[in-house]
Amino acid sequence: MKTTYLDPMVGQYVLAHTTQPDDLLEELRVATRELTGERAGMQITPDEGRFLTMITQLSRARTAVEIGTFTGYSAICLARGLAPGGRLLCHDISEEWTTIARHFWDKAGLSHLIDLRLGPAAETLKNLPEEPALDLVFIDADKSNYQRYYHLVMPHLASGGLILADNTLWSGLVADPHAGDEATILMREFNDMVLHDDRVTSVILPIADGLTLIRKN
Repeated sequence: MKTTYLDPMVGQYVLAHTTQPDDLLEELRVATRELTGERAGMQITPDEGRFLTMITQLSRARTAVEIGTFTGYSAICLARGLAPGGRLLCHDISEEWTTIARHFWDKAGLSHLIDLRLGPAAETLKNLPEEPALDLVFIDADKSNYQRYYHLVMPHLASGGLILADNTLWSGLVADPHAGDEATILMREFNDMVLHDDRVTSVILPIADGLTLIRKN
């Protein structure tokens, strides 16, 4: 569980009453834990994965971007929600982790929907095509560049398009006045920036470690 700011009983109830992941996603979760060790905590939770699929379906997204792919769990969830003819463009720096992702994308029958760009996202995002406009962007990468990624994708986002930013509650530390570590400060700065951006409307959802849903006006 990543919802450390919730009573554990409430968090477990939420997980138990959310549609469970299928066997393939569960296999990927186990493989990620075995192959990446402590890094496995970077993977999204099953309830967040279910939400990503649902919001992609509800938005009827055809052109989506993921920044921070890790072993591919969230990409599967996003790709499964794409409208017919949709494409997902993933950005990550790790060939090792995305090799696991590619394997499971193949098993899921989704490889034909997903394009992977390896390299620093701050550079690869500069090559986004002007058209078609992006319908949905999921940001779940290095926190120091969240604002940079946000500003790089915003010109390419369609009116009414969505950005989802992960980890925006940062274990609840963003609300703790005594927490002053660098990562917490970075997330507070990102949250404040989004709040005061008059191009968008936003809401922070208490899903997993906090997920901000941002809609371009």
